[in-house]
Amino acid sequence: MCVERLIDANLDRAREGLRVIEDWCRFGLTRKDLVITLKDWRQRLGKHHLNRYKQARSTATDQGAGLSHPAQDDRLTPSQVIGANCARVQEALRVLEEFARHLDPELATTAAEIRYGLYDMEVTVIQTTQGMQRKDQLESCRLYLITSPCDHLFEIVSAAIDAGVGIVQYRCKTEDDLHRLQQAAQLAELCRSRGTLFIVNDRVDLALAVDADGVHLGQEDMPTDIARKLLGREKLIGRSTHCLDDLRKAQAENIDYVGVGPVYTTPTKPNRQPVGLSYVHEASKTASIPWFAIGGVDISTLQDLRKAGAQRVAVVRAVMNAAEPGETCRELMAALK
Repeated sequence: MCVERLIDANLDRAREGLRVIEDWCRFGLTRKDLVITLKDWRQRLGKHHLNRYKQARSTATDQGAGLSHPAQDDRLTPSQVIGANCARVQEALRVLEEFARHLDPELATTAAEIRYGLYDMEVTVIQTTQGMQRKDQLESCRLYLITSPCDHLFEIVSAAIDAGVGIVQYRCKTEDDLHRLQQAAQLAELCRSRGTLFIVNDRVDLALAVDADGVHLGQEDMPTDIARKLLGREKLIGRSTHCLDDLRKAQAENIDYVGVGPVYTTPTKPNRQPVGLSYVHEASKTASIPWFAIGGVDISTLQDLRKAGAQRVAVVRAVMNAAEPGETCRELMAALK
């Protein structure tokens, strides 16, 4: 009788966890292909949920009934919920394999097949979920910080994140690759711990090495299709644009966001002529993806940018060279509301 009770409990656990994953794929990801597979798995387990298992159920004597764990309160994002439920299902299926092997061999075989299938599906669901979360964060971002080499890089970035910066881009043109890798890895971990998007400038290899949220490319950098093939569908790709033709091309290539500029003269791009407010105004009428005005952006130029239609801005010197980076970010954030 105790084995029947155990099988009943783990069939319930596996089917409930699969339903959580299925509903997220249905309503969150709108992935019909995943929903079909998950529904089939639930139905297959349901056919094995025989009356003799259900009749062995006894919640009154179940020593685990009603128990919870503090880790359940840490599931704050869909990815964490999906990860926890995949683990729950996989553990339940493993128990079914072990205890049903002689009592109910067909159930044990079904449990093993579903468990191995779920290992692969878990990766797909979580990566797709993370990609969707990245796009949601991108959409809501108003202030984007691009770093420049300095002595207090991590302190500045940390203060900027505390003040509301939604994206941090690591940009370093002067150091060797080992130094860049070390800095990028530390910044990536800092951003992950704060729930802030982390982008690497130009270097797809570096972005992959530190598991960044994406990469930002210039007009002369890697073609979008190659970058996408390397990064995958779930990562973000940004592209600098300097005119409407650049913007239209970026949108046709399914770029996730663009930089619009440089609006004003900036030492960050000394060889690039400023595009002025006219392109900002044109972008506000044309862009169908998130875009950030960039180039000479600070609190003194923000009002004119806003009048031209900019809702999002990217900054470098305004924050990296500020005496109080956090306070500067708060002023910019307030002006962007």
